[in-house]
Amino acid sequence: MAFQSTPDPARGRLLLLSAILFISYLCVGMSFPIVPIYVTEQLKLGNVWAGLGVGIAFLATILTRGYAGGLSDHRGPKLAVVRGLVFYIAGATISLVAGLFAGASVPSFLLLLAGRLFLGLGESLVAVGVIAWGIGVVGPARSGRVLALVGAAIYGALAVGGPIGLALFDRFGFAGAMSISAALPCLGLLAILRIPGVAPHPGAERPPLWSVINRIWLHGSIVCLQGIGFAAIGAFFTLYFHDRGWGYAGLGLTAFGGGFVLVRVLFGHLPDRIGGLQVAAMSLAVEAIGQFLIWNANDPVLALVGAFLTGLGCSMIFPAMGREVVRLVEPHLRGTALGGFSAFQDLAYGLTGPLAGLLADKAGYGSVFLAGTITAVVGLLIALSLRRMRAAAFG
Repeated sequence: MAFQSTPDPARGRLLLLSAILFISYLCVGMSFPIVPIYVTEQLKLGNVWAGLGVGIAFLATILTRGYAGGLSDHRGPKLAVVRGLVFYIAGATISLVAGLFAGASVPSFLLLLAGRLFLGLGESLVAVGVIAWGIGVVGPARSGRVLALVGAAIYGALAVGGPIGLALFDRFGFAGAMSISAALPCLGLLAILRIPGVAPHPGAERPPLWSVINRIWLHGSIVCLQGIGFAAIGAFFTLYFHDRGWGYAGLGLTAFGGGFVLVRVLFGHLPDRIGGLQVAAMSLAVEAIGQFLIWNANDPVLALVGAFLTGLGCSMIFPAMGREVVRLVEPHLRGTALGGFSAFQDLAYGLTGPLAGLLADKAGYGSVFLAGTITAVVGLLIALSLRRMRAAAFG
């Protein structure tokens, strides 16, 4: 359902939340492509360690999604977002300190891991809090639109943040890039304190997190499988280009983010209009084609087209499945459900880094994107199976 053209305070508040999320999430986007370069080229560690440096932030996010959802439901999403932004600042600051010890590989890497853990906790709180806050502002009937705007902010930040991070890294080094990264969430924190929150549900009965996940795990598995393609681009696209001697490596996340945001802007209403499963099935097919093109590319242009198509495909899967999840749970469990649901995406991001690093060591960087192709196809099959199950249930 599209927003009305008349002035709408709820819409304005949602757009402001999305803008604050975009500015703050640049903290994540700037670090994504430069962490593996820093680990492999300056700390002289291998691809597995580079993958761990990227992926550990998402593993931290997985472990704290339940906490983030419970805090959002019980004490309000605004508190979750504020705490998350503070952890963003702490994580980037610790990573800055790691960059000052580049000559000592092990201490620097351990500090980097600590900073990435704080960053992962911050991402967990901010993302769940903003989603729950947005749905509380505009209502569950427009949850797909909320998730689309939130995702556009996140992946828009990744698209812009990647090249910015690489440019800052080349000019000021890793510590300099992290200093800018630490400043950005401060702007978000100052802005978000002025926005009124939404009421929590402190007295409602809360089942265990695992009982909530049991209702949504198939939808979550689709998000997990699609996330592998994006994680492969984020962690290894730059190294893939460097390995082949191609230029324009920094444009990988830009191409992905451009396709991602384009679909969110033009078709963000589709999950609310035609249903999440139909949108997810079409999207996974496009993602699989994009990953296949990257794997099979013989020049950088074709690989960038594949990254763009991957962005087109990944764009609507999270809001499409998130809409279905919101419809499966009671209002006082939305934050918890969305936290558990988001953890499936974090699982993809957390495991792809180190596992893809092992695969790259054994079979080359291109094999990482073949794995992304296969997992997207598996996700497509699950989405089609869920559609058939729903049709049989209501047929």
